[in-house]
Amino acid sequence: MSESVRSFPLRRFFWGSPIFRDLSGSTAPMDWLESPAAHIFKFDIPGLSKADIKVEVEDGNVLRIYRVGGGKEESAGKDTVWHVAERGSGRGEFSREFELPENVKVDQIKAQVENGVLTIVVPKDTSPKASNVKTINISSKL
Repeated sequence: MSESVRSFPLRRFFWGSPIFRDLSGSTAPMDWLESPAAHIFKFDIPGLSKADIKVEVEDGNVLRIYRVGGGKEESAGKDTVWHVAERGSGRGEFSREFELPENVKVDQIKAQVENGVLTIVVPKDTSPKASNVKTINISSKL
């Protein structure tokens, strides 16, 4: 497999297990952008604050975003009858995981919640990597 395919961030989508997993029945809509300097994840999470969201890196390169705690349930009076209850069931519940590319600075990830949008910036490591090619000397005798 060529080096360009191995460094392609969506390689696992096409050649193996998924690059991201949705671990719940409901997810926050998201965008994943890539600039020359960083990968940028944006999630719509209206009504949630930074205290409601957890962002973690597991196993060195798996970005995990999830909601902590349960949703607030509306209480109804003793004589109230619910006919439809769609909003309270799983509202805002989500958990997503993404395998990050190898060229990121995991220790410099930043996250922010503003106006119902969670933005996560994962900076790229632009420093040149040492070559993985090892030259083998050829001798006349083994």
